Amino acid sequence: VPVVESGGGSVQEGESLSLSCIGSSSHEAPMGWFRQAPGKEREGVAAIDSDGRKRNAASVNGRVAIYQDDTKNTVYLQIDALIPEDAGMYYCAADHFCGPVMKGTPRFKGEGTQVTVSS
Repeated sequence: VPVVESGGGSVQEGESLSLSCIGSSSHEAPMGWFRQAPGKEREGVAAIDSDGRKRNAASVNGRVAIYQDDTKNTVYLQIDALIPEDAGMYYCAADHFCGPVMKGTPRFKGEGTQVTVSS
């Protein structure tokens, strides 16, 4: 598996979610996250490219932070003030560009980690 997620689980509404993803050295560095809720299409959450430029979905604007470690082999995602609509399967993604990540169609993705938001 080229990228492996960790974190997720059940989070209280209004609290923060923290996810991390480490990439295999033989594949592209992880660079973002997309999510998918049951019955809904994939939604890009946030991405960061090799120059440090970031993109995020409007649905998490002002609540999201994404950053990479110095080796660019690990990417971290934090979403604050969780709402029920943030629930779903979160996938770490690796690609050359942010675009495919934000479309939910990256070259590589992890197996996903489930996030539930409880009230």
